[in-house]
Amino acid sequence: MTRTLTIATRYVPLLILALAWEAAPTFGLVSTHTLPTLSSVLVALGKLTLSGDLLVHGASSLYRTAAGLGLAIVAGTTAGLFMAWSGLVQAIVQPVIRLFYPMPKSALIPVLALWLGFGDGSKIALIFLGCLLPITIGAYNGARGSEQTLVWSARSLGASRLRMLWDVMVPSALPELLAGIRIALAYSFILLVSSELVAAQKGLGYMIGMLGEGGVYDAMFAMVLTIGALGFFADRAFQHGARRILQWQE
Repeated sequence: MTRTLTIATRYVPLLILALAWEAAPTFGLVSTHTLPTLSSVLVALGKLTLSGDLLVHGASSLYRTAAGLGLAIVAGTTAGLFMAWSGLVQAIVQPVIRLFYPMPKSALIPVLALWLGFGDGSKIALIFLGCLLPITIGAYNGARGSEQTLVWSARSLGASRLRMLWDVMVPSALPELLAGIRIALAYSFILLVSSELVAAQKGLGYMIGMLGEGGVYDAMFAMVLTIGALGFFADRAFQHGARRILQWQE
């Protein structure tokens, strides 16, 4: 009972926000052209779902997000671990990270669209590049924070450098790595929508831009709400998975 009450209390702010959203345009506090009622947005969402538009454009966006983030996880984890493992790799990769980390990744949208076109490739590449750095830094910081006693013990037992990397550094890096992946997960949705708004022919971001230009604001807000819900549930699912992965630490 206590757990159920705790979970319910956690989502009370969302309920209050929903009620305020419905009430503000209903009672004339804001114009319905500026903010449609939540009920009209949900009706528009239902129509988009029944027409198949939500499924088609949503599937395209989720594919781009999953592909870009998945590639970034593989490449970023590998790069971060090997940076911590090898001074030579660190000397090569670290200057590149310092150069590109402060750069706004959205600035690459026109460049990637020019090189890769308006299809999936430019979106996947942008998400990959935007998510790569936080994952790499998370893996590197986590691996560098490995307890020296464990490293010395592994060496004294005759473990090879590769075995020490897998058995000592990877488990030590997991908390920081997962934190980096969570940050990258949020970035992936931001970069997805940014790129689809600017240079796309389908996707949820493309739909937001098209519906907004056409003045169909209830459907536009339905797309915005869909992206927000996808990001929220993706983050919650990731947190649940991360807790399961890190159970061994307890």
